[in-house]
Amino acid sequence: MPSPLRRRILPLAALAAAAALALTACSGSSGSGDASGELVWGVDGSLLSAGKMDPQTSQLDVTAMVQRAVLDSLVFQKPDGSFVPWLAKKWEVSEDGTAYTFHLRDDVTFTDGEKFDAAAVKANFDRIADPATKSAQAASMLGGELYKGAEVIDPTTVKVTFAQPYAPFLQAASTAQLGFYAPKVLKEHAADLAAGGKGVTVGTGPFEISSYTPDQEIVYTRNAKYAWAPEGLKAPAFQTLRVQILPEASVRSGSVTSGEIDLASQLPPNLVSQVKGSATVKSVQVPGLPYSLFLNERNGVFADQKVREAFTRAIDVDTAVDKIFFGQFPRAWSILGPTTPGYDKSLEKSWPFDKDLANKLLDEAGWTQRGADGIRTKDGKRLTANWIAWTPVSDDHAALANAIQSDLKAVGFEITRETLEPGAYNQKYGPKTFDITDWDFSGVDPDLLRSHLATDGFQNASSVSDPKLDQLLKDGIATTDAAARAKVYAQIQEWNAEQDVIVPLYVTSAITAVGEKVAGLSFDIYGRPLFFGTGVK
Repeated sequence: MPSPLRRRILPLAALAAAAALALTACSGSSGSGDASGELVWGVDGSLLSAGKMDPQTSQLDVTAMVQRAVLDSLVFQKPDGSFVPWLAKKWEVSEDGTAYTFHLRDDVTFTDGEKFDAAAVKANFDRIADPATKSAQAASMLGGELYKGAEVIDPTTVKVTFAQPYAPFLQAASTAQLGFYAPKVLKEHAADLAAGGKGVTVGTGPFEISSYTPDQEIVYTRNAKYAWAPEGLKAPAFQTLRVQILPEASVRSGSVTSGEIDLASQLPPNLVSQVKGSATVKSVQVPGLPYSLFLNERNGVFADQKVREAFTRAIDVDTAVDKIFFGQFPRAWSILGPTTPGYDKSLEKSWPFDKDLANKLLDEAGWTQRGADGIRTKDGKRLTANWIAWTPVSDDHAALANAIQSDLKAVGFEITRETLEPGAYNQKYGPKTFDITDWDFSGVDPDLLRSHLATDGFQNASSVSDPKLDQLLKDGIATTDAAARAKVYAQIQEWNAEQDVIVPLYVTSAITAVGEKVAGLSFDIYGRPLFFGTGVK
């Protein structure tokens, strides 16, 4: 994810594609016996050292991906979208949809020896909800202001209550963002969780951190007592998970080809063909918000809807995406990807590249004059927009930006682009003194759109404020019927197609290269590697 941002009721049939990489069925959930061996995993963890080791506060996908090894969840979501027990043996949802009661396992311990119980659930959820934690994404997944608290009924029973029906909660409760730290850590090391490390990042997971060298590697050691894998799965069957921080994608792909590492994640499409030898490539289309451009309608020229629509129609998205991403990523048509529940298929092909229409719309908006360089003007002002991008910027995103700038220049629209370090980026992002920014956001529930489009959404880069849209977003989380929810989110997607505040460009896939030593590897619903039942040859 190129920004400081980045991510729940059962997925619809659209998730069938992800099920093709369904988890290998395993009987029982007991420990894996005398496991041995080391698996070396290369990831782009270049931002982890910037205080991004805590999934409860970080919005980076990579944080949740690597810390899943340590942090278990109440329930587990299978690739087909269904939920099975994990730390909770069973659960009930109240008739009015405002309360979830979880009955916990009584044999689970944290790796520091503490007992996992209802009080630990409450301590973690209350920490996430506490404004002082500054937990934007996880707090939103926990319901934000709708979260009314977790009540300890008894040591193995906890009741989570919301101010209104909150349909996305079960999916949220399956994620690492709502995973559990040891209570002692929350009391004594809460301020250290963002930095992470041995003795700090302590959970109930199949691994524990034995060493962490920022910007180099995280070493996870098998939790020998682990006997509570999700229903139907087994604990990992190897001793050490060594995560190497390799920001350069070419280094990751080359290292897995040469056998220096066993697994390489976050590979770009242009490197798929370069994975050679015995390594294989797995690609899983990621649910959520496709890689998009966010047009700030409260700043500069994008206050005019005609200008936003002209911007959208002036970009030859199909050609750029196909050329730059080697056919690996499909062009996006909506602010939800095709494998996301509630995806509105009717929007496909609805806004093709149309240079003539773009010129017509800009004329109608009053940008009829041209400067010597061909850029349109109105009342002596140039038609220009500033695009801020979060570093590091990948080569394919740089190429895509160049193509977009070229297309816009052809209709007299100047796009200036700044690639900024985090501090400089936030100086513009915070007060919304920019016109365009960009990212994608993985998520299994369409409620992820609330953070991007609600008036008070923490990722509302477009500065949207529309009471009718706010009500639709509220209806989406309060509606428990899947078909009814899909209708609500179709209206939200159609609203964006009319208003052009978010311009979806392509649908990301999680691309992973797997070396021959790895046996039984599976992938979760996001396309991230799962190590349950995995062994090393």
